[in-house]
Parts: sequence; structure tokens; C-alpha cells
Amino acid sequence: MPEVIFNGPEGRLEGRYQPAKKKGAPIAIVLHPHPQFGGTMNNQIVYQLFYTFLDRGFSVLRFNFRGVGRSEGVFDHGTGELSDAAAALDWMQAVNPDARSCWIAGVSFGAWIGMQLLMRRPEIEGFVSIAAMANRYDFSFLAPCPSSGLFVHGDKDRVAPVNEVISVIDKVKVQKGVKLDHAVIEGANHFFENRVDQLVDTVGGYLDRRLGIVKD
Repeated sequence: MPEVIFNGPEGRLEGRYQPAKKKGAPIAIVLHPHPQFGGTMNNQIVYQLFYTFLDRGFSVLRFNFRGVGRSEGVFDHGTGELSDAAAALDWMQAVNPDARSCWIAGVSFGAWIGMQLLMRRPEIEGFVSIAAMANRYDFSFLAPCPSSGLFVHGDKDRVAPVNEVISVIDKVKVQKGVKLDHAVIEGANHFFENRVDQLVDTVGGYLDRRLGIVKD
């Protein structure tokens, strides 16, 4: 898998990029959990999401936010990380000028960043938010949410309890034609320990439905 270094707002950002085999393929970016709690682009869920998109014909990028791994800069409590994500999308679009669509996926802290990027970039047509901490971060900026997507939670999540998350998401207004899907993984905690396979199956099934992929 090609290692890539691209320019971010505070210096170089380190990533892993895999292009699709077909020209004009859609692009996807996967954002990792909180940098100050061990989150990196090598997080197991991030890694699995990366290949979930790749297996469905996407060109995919995962990268380290500023101050993580070989990415330059220091943690900026979300503001700078949102700028990093925007720079990553700019880089992906420059490398894939013929991409027909764009998706964003994020895990925990990365889900919060991803949804903010969604509001700023109208070309993002789909999203996957895993373990979004709607109880800790303000999601009221989704007013209205411009794109359809999937929220996935674990019913044993004590960091972001599923009931609190769903109650916040249910208040989000959507644009006409936009649908927000919820999926709850039984027995899963915030990190989906021993439940990553179910998580991947859930996300993969959602993507198949959205993309019109028929499995044998």
C-alpha cells in the first residue's frame, strides 16, 4: 500500500493511499479516532473501513491528523484537524480529478470531524459515522444535513451511550431526499472489541445498497 505525504495547513501529513483500478472511480477518506487517546490511521476500525471502501471500487485515503505519527503540527482540539481533513480531500481530488463522487467516513472523534467537513463540502454525497460522540461534541451544525449516510453505534458504548447519540441524531433536520440510517451493534462497546466483523458487515451492506451492488 503506497505511503503518501501531502501538504497540510501546519506541515506535512502522512497517509496511506490506494487508487481504484478503474478511472473515474469514487473517492473516500477515512478519519481516525482522537489523537490524544491513541487514535491513528492504523486503528483497526479505520483499517477495515479503508478496505471496505477499496473492495467496492473506491480510491481510498486514510491519514494521520497533525501531531500523529509522521504528520507535522500539534493537536488543535478539532479546529486544526478539520483543516487537515479538508487538505486531505483537496489532495484526493487533485490526484483523482475524474472522480464521480466522494464519501467521508470517521470513527469517534473522526466522525465529528467528518460531519463538519460534510457541511463545508457539497461534493460529499455519502458518509459513515462510527461511534459518533454526540454526547460530548455539538452536532447542531447539521442543520440541515445535506447528504444521506449511516451512523453506527454499539449498545454497550459507555463513552458515547447509544440512547444519547440517537436522541441527538433524531433532532437533526435533513434536506429533501436525504436519509439518515442508524445501526446498533449488539454487545459492542465504543471500540467494537470482538465486534469489528459485525461492524464491517453492517457498513459493507449499507454501501452495497447505496451503490446498487448486488452480491452473489
